[in-house]
Amino acid sequence: MRQLLVINPNTSAHVSALLQQHVQAAAGSHVAVRTATARFGAPYIACEASYAVAAHALLDAWASDLAQPGPRPDAVLIGCFGDPGLMALRESSPVPVTGLAEASFIEAARHGRFAIVTGGERWGPMLQRLAQALGHAHGLAGIHTVAPTGAQLAADPIAARALLAQACRDVVRQMGVQAVILGGAGLAGMAAAVQPQVSVPVIDSVVAGATWALRAHPVPPERKAAGFDVAWAGVSAEMLALGV
Repeated sequence: MRQLLVINPNTSAHVSALLQQHVQAAAGSHVAVRTATARFGAPYIACEASYAVAAHALLDAWASDLAQPGPRPDAVLIGCFGDPGLMALRESSPVPVTGLAEASFIEAARHGRFAIVTGGERWGPMLQRLAQALGHAHGLAGIHTVAPTGAQLAADPIAARALLAQACRDVVRQMGVQAVILGGAGLAGMAAAVQPQVSVPVIDSVVAGATWALRAHPVPPERKAAGFDVAWAGVSAEMLALGV
C-alpha cells in the first residue's frame, strides 16, 4: 500500500484532523495517509515570522516521523497553503515532496490563467513570491485575500462559504480567470460547497495535494537516503541524527 505522509507545519490539531480527513478521502482506501503535526511554532501560519518558524517545524516533524517504527513514506505533502520549507525538505528527502500551494498551481494551470482566494491579508505578497519561485507567476492573474485568517474561516464555515463564494465570483469577473484556487488547509472541503455559485473550476488546495500524491513520481536520483547535509547544533535529537 502506498504511504503518504502529510505534515501540518503549524501546531493546530484541528487543522491536522481536517487534513487527515480530506486527504484520506481524496486518496482512497489504497493509500495509507498519516498526518504529523508541528511540535512548535504558530497555531496557524499567518505572517512572515510564523512562516519562517514553520519551515524549521516542518523539518523537525519530518525527522521525528522518520524516527518512528513503521513504513517509510512514498511521498510527502506539506499541509499548508504556502509550502514553508518546501525546497529544504525536497533537498533532504529521497521521495517526492510538494505542498498545497505548488500542487494547486499545477492543477489550476491546466485550466489556464488562475487566481487565488485565501484568508489573511499578509498572505498576498508571500504567495506572490512563492508563485514566482515555483515558476507559476505568469499563470497567476491575482490574489484576493479576505480579512479573516484561515483559522477564523475554519471556525465559522457557514459564514466562510458565503464570503469565499463572493470573493471567487469577484475574481472571475474582475480578472477573467479560467480557474480559482481556494487556498488553505483550514478551508479543506469548502471548494465543493462554493463551486455551484462560481462559473469556473474552484480548486480545493487539499484535494489538489492529495491528487498530486496519487500520481507516479520518480525518486530524485541525487538523494538515496533521508538526511541533512549539515552538522546541526541545538536542534531536536531526530534532526541531529539525520545530520552529517
